[in-house]
Amino acid sequence: MNIFDSHCHLDDECYRDDIEDVLKRATADGITAMMIAGIDPKSSSRAVAMAETWDSVYASVGIHPHDAEHATNSVLEYLKTLSKSPRVKAWGEIGLDFNRMYSPREDQEHWFVAQLEMARHLDLPVILHERDSDGRLLEILNNHFKPGMTGVVHCFSGNRQELKHYLELGLYIGVTGIVTMKDRGRELRKLIPQIPGDRILVETDAPYLTPAPQKNKTRRNEPAFVRSVLEKVADVRGENPAEFAEMVWDNTCRLFRIES
Repeated sequence: MNIFDSHCHLDDECYRDDIEDVLKRATADGITAMMIAGIDPKSSSRAVAMAETWDSVYASVGIHPHDAEHATNSVLEYLKTLSKSPRVKAWGEIGLDFNRMYSPREDQEHWFVAQLEMARHLDLPVILHERDSDGRLLEILNNHFKPGMTGVVHCFSGNRQELKHYLELGLYIGVTGIVTMKDRGRELRKLIPQIPGDRILVETDAPYLTPAPQKNKTRRNEPAFVRSVLEKVADVRGENPAEFAEMVWDNTCRLFRIES
């Protein structure tokens, strides 16, 4: 199977000493492509450098809502320059996070809108982050997600109504290792069959959200483990894993405009 880890953070310091081994394990398990999501200027720069080093790696650039208070117009221009690399296939990870409030709400909303506009200007799909925004992210998308734009709701953990609205906007849905977790993934598993087959992606969010059974042995997630996510989603949907993997591969390549 060819599997695409549609969202990971291989630029994280925890991979500094064994990144080559991490990539080898991914390839050995059939994960032949990975998207590193930028979260600030530094991580976006590292993501692009890694994507330009390894053929299996692609990059996105963006400012995570946690870092919104540090955003400026010059930062956006720097990210715009990074996005000129042919290895950059998306803008993100962007959105709203009202859970921990590492950045004020006003800053999060302002720079979320600014980045949506930048992505539209550059004709790049967006990678969206949402946590406890109580519908505000959807409100902003309804006003600023223009026709022709596309993107993915990374690490979807919303309800049935939110899923319906995301799909109506034409967004793809990213599923993480949460789907493998007995209690935490219960509601997500109920919604998995409601996602159209041509709109679903799988991801690790590595080094976070290690899926079962790997989470019983290690805390650090890595792209090789996305196979467990894919197999669980296929099982929940009652689909053949190999056929499902091919469909998800095509979905991811279509979203990021990568020749499959």
